[in-house]
Amino acid sequence: MAARILSAQVDALQFSPPVSHVYNPLDYAWAVHEAYLRRYGSGRKKVVLMGMNPGPFGMVQTGVPFGEVAMVRDWMGLSGEIGQPAIENPKRPVEGFGCTRSEVSGRRLWGLFQARFGTAEAFFAEHFVANYCPLAFFDGGRNLTPDKLPATEMAPVMAACDAHLRTLIEALSPEWVIGVGAWAEQRAAKVAAGLPVKIGRVLHPSPASPAANRGWSEAATRQMQALGVWGD
Repeated sequence: MAARILSAQVDALQFSPPVSHVYNPLDYAWAVHEAYLRRYGSGRKKVVLMGMNPGPFGMVQTGVPFGEVAMVRDWMGLSGEIGQPAIENPKRPVEGFGCTRSEVSGRRLWGLFQARFGTAEAFFAEHFVANYCPLAFFDGGRNLTPDKLPATEMAPVMAACDAHLRTLIEALSPEWVIGVGAWAEQRAAKVAAGLPVKIGRVLHPSPASPAANRGWSEAATRQMQALGVWGD
């Protein structure tokens, strides 16, 4: 399975300060991630939405991209054992489905899909959600995103992630790859060059984004409609 290959490749890499801890949910949360892939990631998809990397209260806890606990458990109906990272960050413990912190980005993203499509099965019939990079990076309690890390250290990570994304696109044969945020869109455009797929973008639902805080669901819906991905 392509995700297993990606996991092994990125697990072998080393990172320098300010990175204090690196989590790989494809390893310690594999049981739930595999269940997500098997249940919702088979067959051809019309749309693949792609985020950047795991959030500390989302995929870090559940193994599912943008994996807000309540949405993964109650809407997607997924469960399973969540292990522990090799070296746990005491400021960012992995509590799995016992995590009580909300992943705001995930709550917004999956909440929109729940409101528009009703059931997870209806959404995933033509859509799939993935992350470009499977690793979460921390500087103590601070979350570090891949775009903020040194290019020299990220080069081997991005080489592995580029190859995996291309494999994913070829396997799902989507009409659209939609980057969740500008950085994800740029990576998708680079990787998908030469493939028969259209690239688009929606606003990232992060609470750090003032625009997202002014009504992310409405903004993202308008963007998807303007692209022609969704109807009115």
